[in-house]
Amino acid sequence: MITQKAMPESYDATTHAGLRRYFDSGSTRSLEWRRGQLRGLDAFLREREAAIAEAIHADLGKPVAETWLTETAWLRSEIRYVLKHLRGWIRPKKVGVPLHYQPARAFVEREPLGVVLIIGAWNYPLQLCLAPLIGALAGGNCAVVKPSEMAPATSALLFGELGRSVDPEAVRVAEGDAAFTASLLEHRFDHLFFTGSRRKGREVMAAAARHLTPVTLELGGKSPVIVTEKADLRLAARRIAWAKFLNAGQTCVAPDYLLVHKSVEEQLLAMMKEALREFFGDDPQSSADYGRIVDARNFRRLEALRREGALVEGGGPNEASRYIAPTILRDVPEDSDLMKEEIFGPLLPVRSFTTLEEAVGMVRSLDAPLAVYLFSRDRAELRYLREHTRSGGVCCNDLLFQAAIPGLPFGGRGASGIGVYHGRAGFETFTAERSVLERGGFPDPDLRYPPYTAGRFSLLKKIVTIFS
Repeated sequence: MITQKAMPESYDATTHAGLRRYFDSGSTRSLEWRRGQLRGLDAFLREREAAIAEAIHADLGKPVAETWLTETAWLRSEIRYVLKHLRGWIRPKKVGVPLHYQPARAFVEREPLGVVLIIGAWNYPLQLCLAPLIGALAGGNCAVVKPSEMAPATSALLFGELGRSVDPEAVRVAEGDAAFTASLLEHRFDHLFFTGSRRKGREVMAAAARHLTPVTLELGGKSPVIVTEKADLRLAARRIAWAKFLNAGQTCVAPDYLLVHKSVEEQLLAMMKEALREFFGDDPQSSADYGRIVDARNFRRLEALRREGALVEGGGPNEASRYIAPTILRDVPEDSDLMKEEIFGPLLPVRSFTTLEEAVGMVRSLDAPLAVYLFSRDRAELRYLREHTRSGGVCCNDLLFQAAIPGLPFGGRGASGIGVYHGRAGFETFTAERSVLERGGFPDPDLRYPPYTAGRFSLLKKIVTIFS
């Protein structure tokens, strides 16, 4: 049974000052402390796996296997990667010193930022809170984690139990609604990390500007998937159907629309319908492997969008259970909201093209997305796509997994986001480069000091020019 807190935890100036004092004490700086926090986080994920699955199912109807793959196991893999490399990331990097500044030693070190705020999202309510926290702890910071109020069971679990696994003086979980989040943003943090909509992202950025606080914004967008006539169609059909309807389409890097070469459109759509029956049976509503829409407001929004194209695949919705079938739509007007706004649900609009240049033109007509996907066995087509599109990432012959490779930075570009994280990129997001120069007192030639006579100035220029 999931128990939920009735009232949000207050987060006031006293609480904030306590985190600041703890950071200033230096307790979070050592490698041992950082590794200890990451191991504690891993223990939480391992020991509370069943409770996590129960909470996320309560919030989203997400299947246990899907939760394990996209939340628990994903996070544990990230932790293992960071633990393996953290010692090397922390080590200062030596920098060469020109001869005329010798003897000296120069290096760049990465400093913790301080007290950071992480605002998670509801669609992956555990991963999108804890993935940035991994980077924050690896960087030696104190952190406030604000889970989404739209995933109350997961939020309650994090609030009640995370502090038993990580240092409670360094990590606070703060629960509350949108007004509470706004009050959090009144405090001066050293970094704001936000995952969510563009509208909310603008509000976070405006709040950060009041304190000149740096931000990371993960905002989503309309990620296209392009299937050319040179693709393995069965592979494309299965992988697109899986990636699009995972978590009932509520994934920021899910394909938001499909562009398919006209010559293979009918064949691909038939294979996608076959794949959906293979995955979820004839009635996805009764499948244990298909999720639900997060709330009634989003259900009604998606229902309105569902009427803007010709139905290729899909069934009757059920508002009581927030069920919308995996839905494929074609003949969608170019000016439809389906083609202008991020869908964030199990609706896939389909448009055809006759040349790759035409498809890329459609992609370029919209803001840069989080990802661009291509199915093709022709590397020249991939090269053309990379050279003529802008996006946070590119993935060829698969989907989503560019966000699962710890060594690949993840983030948006332009309207789809600011900044990156995961792996080393997460560590660097939550640290700052600091330049350090150590010099001795000898020699101390008079040449550097005034008065600069013509002869001394000429000699000074020669020395700097020769030895730079």
